[in-house]
Amino acid sequence: MSTLETSLRPAVAQAIEALPCTRALPAWYAPAKRAIDVSVAAVGLLITAPVLAVAMGAIVVATGAGPIYRQERVGAGGQRFKMWKLRTMVPNAHERRHEVRHLNEADGPVFKVRCDPRLHRFGRFLRRTSIDELPNFVNVLLGDMSIVGPRPPLPEEVASYDRRAMRRLSVKPGVTCLWQISGRSELSFDQWMELDSIYIDRWNPLSDLLIIARTIPAVIRGVGAH
Repeated sequence: MSTLETSLRPAVAQAIEALPCTRALPAWYAPAKRAIDVSVAAVGLLITAPVLAVAMGAIVVATGAGPIYRQERVGAGGQRFKMWKLRTMVPNAHERRHEVRHLNEADGPVFKVRCDPRLHRFGRFLRRTSIDELPNFVNVLLGDMSIVGPRPPLPEEVASYDRRAMRRLSVKPGVTCLWQISGRSELSFDQWMELDSIYIDRWNPLSDLLIIARTIPAVIRGVGAH
């Protein structure tokens, strides 16, 4: 276990405990959400299997490395898990991060580069179409993630969170969210956190279904996807 992890978990737990109580939810909300998660993830993997197969083959050709990339993220309650993604960068991308820090286009404790030079030849297309996120459905089936919820942050991002941002760790992270359908990287970090807070305060099974339905045209438009 890393030094960052041992110092992060108590801080996350304390911060979440200090948050104001959210509304009381009907008992059937949790099982309904899980039913939606499993159903959508299973169907999503089945429908997109041909796309995944082609994308994985293209990644192997472009990089000579495995097409699946498992990246450490922080979930509900500060628990870490390995998030499944398609590889969009060259194999040594993490070691080269210091080379591109000056290109960061995002505010707040996040790192976003529209034309990251570490992307392999198909990487930008995979990100713009969100095909790289399709393996997230595996995390949903494993119970690490939900279909709808705040996007899971990196540990180093959480280490810089303030009290408001820490609130997003009070619920299970998601494949899609209000931020995902509202402009993604075109929004500021403060707007992103505000949308996550609105979701946490107001979510219900019907709102999850509506967000899922709105995700499809948002992905097709590709606004803010990079």
